[in-house]
This record gives sequence, structure tokens and C-alpha cells, in this order.
Amino acid sequence: MNKHVLLFMKGSAMGAADVVPGVSGGTVAFITGIYDELLRSIASVPVALGLLLRGRVIAAWQAANATFLLVLLLGILTSVLSLARLITYLLEQHPIPVWSFFFGLILVSSHLVARDIERWRWDRIAIFCLGAFFAYWITVAAPVQWGTDSVSVFFAGAIALCAMILPGISGSFILVLLGLYSFVLGAVKDFDLAVLALFCSGCLVGIVCFASFLRWLLARWRDLTLAFLTGLMLGSLNKIWPWKETLTWYVDSHGQQVPLLQANILPARFAEISGQDPQLLVAVLLAASGVVLILGLERLAGRRQQNTGCDE
Repeated sequence: MNKHVLLFMKGSAMGAADVVPGVSGGTVAFITGIYDELLRSIASVPVALGLLLRGRVIAAWQAANATFLLVLLLGILTSVLSLARLITYLLEQHPIPVWSFFFGLILVSSHLVARDIERWRWDRIAIFCLGAFFAYWITVAAPVQWGTDSVSVFFAGAIALCAMILPGISGSFILVLLGLYSFVLGAVKDFDLAVLALFCSGCLVGIVCFASFLRWLLARWRDLTLAFLTGLMLGSLNKIWPWKETLTWYVDSHGQQVPLLQANILPARFAEISGQDPQLLVAVLLAASGVVLILGLERLAGRRQQNTGCDE
């Protein structure tokens, strides 16, 4: 029971992260020690479906590690449905403290991922730089206006979920780039079952296909893959920097002005341009608390693994 409660809490943390554009649920899965099991379980779903169609229900359940997936999914959905409004409010009303907290989370998480790389050689460094450049490019890319028809929503779900299981690449931010973040978040708030069913169907197809590929990469070229993921996480920090100057705006589907292009600026420059308090002390404290939280979770996970080893 304790194991399932802890897994539910990890799923809730993933769901909370996935709601925020710029923060990846995959990062949370990695730092809480369930990333490899998550990929393995998702990649086994097609095999489990084959067993289920042949009437082997118990074998199918075991093959897909269904208990693990269902508890984790329940945590993710609970968090998304309950925190969508709260996180939207906090991002609108208190953006600097929220982004500072996540900045600390991602910064220390990238260190933990890089620490798993056995040897840093020129090829690891090159692939790390490629990952950082790719993530940075995504964060500065201008949004497009993706359609809201059934096919577009389905493929948006597939693309977003592929990004969500990559540490450093936010599925929510992919939706922002596609111009569908407000549309999908509105469907969650209003519980629009038609839109959610299409979007979740795309998510399922995308994540099953991509998880198998990513698991293969980690099994065959783990160091190179981890170096790329570390680069993704550090490159994504450009999006999470708390102090920004909005250069251009666009009008979303609800007729509201939304920042289109933003530039990172120093706290003093932010205060000069906006006339607002840059909240530097609060930002530093919250970033530090994010670092402490992740190091605490990592230490707790290490102790649990050590205790499990002793029991065996």
C-alpha cells in the first residue's frame, strides 16, 4: 500500500509539471526513479493487448505492468484535473515565484541526469550540445495556429505526449507552439469529453510508439541518450527564466492577448521596464527550495532502494 501511495504521489507530481508550459513530466519521472520502468511498461502495452485478445487476461495485466501504469495514471489525472485552475491562476498572478521554483527543479535535475553518465567523451559532449540547442530552439520558436478539428487534436495529443516523456521538453509548451494550449486546457476545465477523448487517443498512440523507441535508445546507447536528455533539460531553462520582457503579442482563440515572443532580462532591467518588484529574494528562496526538494526526493529514493536490497 505504501508503495502505491508513493507511486500515486509521483504521478501527481508528473501531472502538476505537465500542466505548466516549460516543465516536463518526464523530468519528474526521471528524478523520482521510475523513468526506466515507465518506458518499459508503456512499450509492453502492444504485447499485452495481443495477450488480452487471446483471452489471457492475467498474463496481459502482468506484461503491461498494469498496476504500476494505472496508479501512476490516476495520480497524473487527479493532479491535472484538480490543479489546472490553480496553476493557471498562479502563473497569471505570481509568475516570478512559480517560474523560480521550477527553475531550481530543472537545474538540479539536469545535474542528477548527467551524473548517471559513466564517461564524458567528445561524442557525449557533442550530443549534449545538440540537445541543449534543440531545446533552446524550441523555446524561442514562434507559435503556429494548429487547427482544432478532430484530426489536428488527435495528432496534437500524439506529439505532446511524445514530448511529455522527454525530460526537458514540455508537452504543454508543445501545445503552446501549436496554438492549442488554451484550447486543451479549456477542455480540461470544462470537462469537454469529446475533445478530451480525441486528445487522449492521440496521446495513447504517440506515447506507446515513442516509448518503445526511447527505451531502445537507452538500452543501446545509454550514455549518449542521457547526454542528449541533459542537454534538453539545460536548454529548456531559457523558457523557465523568471524575468522576461514581452516583445510581441498575439490574440488567442478566446480573444485574449497572449505573449508571442519574449526575451530574458535581468531582475534590475525587469524592475526598470515594468515598474514592478522583481521579487529577487523570493525567487532565490523558491529556486533553492526546488533544489532541496529534488535532492531530498533523490536521497529518499536511494534509501528505499537500499532498504529493498537489504530485504532481498
